[in-house]
Amino acid sequence: MNELKTRLRTDLNDAMRARDQVRLRTLRLALTSITNEEVSGDSARELSDDEIVKVLTREAKKRREAAEAFEKAGRADQAAAERAEGDVLAGYLPAQLTDEELTSMVSAAIAETGAAGMQGMGKVMKAVTPQVAGRADGARVAAEVRRQLAAST
Repeated sequence: MNELKTRLRTDLNDAMRARDQVRLRTLRLALTSITNEEVSGDSARELSDDEIVKVLTREAKKRREAAEAFEKAGRADQAAAERAEGDVLAGYLPAQLTDEELTSMVSAAIAETGAAGMQGMGKVMKAVTPQVAGRADGARVAAEVRRQLAAST
């Protein structure tokens, strides 16, 4: 079993002992999503740590989106619960890139690909996405690429 999945299971047991309901609920959901991902497809397989990070990133994004939806609907208590679950998941994800780091990575990718104008967005995204995987939301990366390409024209 890989390191991250083992850590999740250990933390789940600790949360049970501590009667930490938010952490317990969140880790159960995360492990269920990982298991579902492992058994989907033609044959069951064990996910690597990188694949588990992708699953956890997807789950964290769901929590953020749900919190925003609950906030707009005037359900602050439910939004707070979703944010708390997102905070638990964030502890298992790589540190997010700062705006300055993202800006410099996108600038480097634009220089590397020689892209100019919005028609070069695909090339830049293809170059920068592997570098930021799990450390920045795709929409945030795309917005920065758009901003820099628009400024360069």
